[in-house]
Amino acid sequence: MAKRWTITVRDGPRVQRAHFDSLRAAIDAMQQRLKELEPKADREVVQVLQRKFEPARQVVARAEVSGPGGFWSSVHGGVDLRGDGSSEAYTGHVRRSLVALRAGEDAFDGLRRALGEQTAGLSR
Repeated sequence: MAKRWTITVRDGPRVQRAHFDSLRAAIDAMQQRLKELEPKADREVVQVLQRKFEPARQVVARAEVSGPGGFWSSVHGGVDLRGDGSSEAYTGHVRRSLVALRAGEDAFDGLRRALGEQTAGLSR
């Protein structure tokens, strides 16, 4: 049986899930879906009581990937689409760590690299 990678895309109240046989295919699908949602990523500054939230601090959509084993998998990560149209990659599930991008990388390239390194460490 092939390993299954699950992506979960949250767009407001809508949640979509899909399954893939490889990490690359899963991240490619995440990238395509968030690209489709980019036109919605045009937010204004929001003020709640005394706090202001700039568009770059607002998450418009979130796409997450988990490795074989689903929730219990040790491989989790994702990309947040921000209100200014930027994207930010992270690893982890409950505790998230931002992925530091290298020169020439976008959020998806950084996530591929970070999760690829994690999965390579698991197979040793």
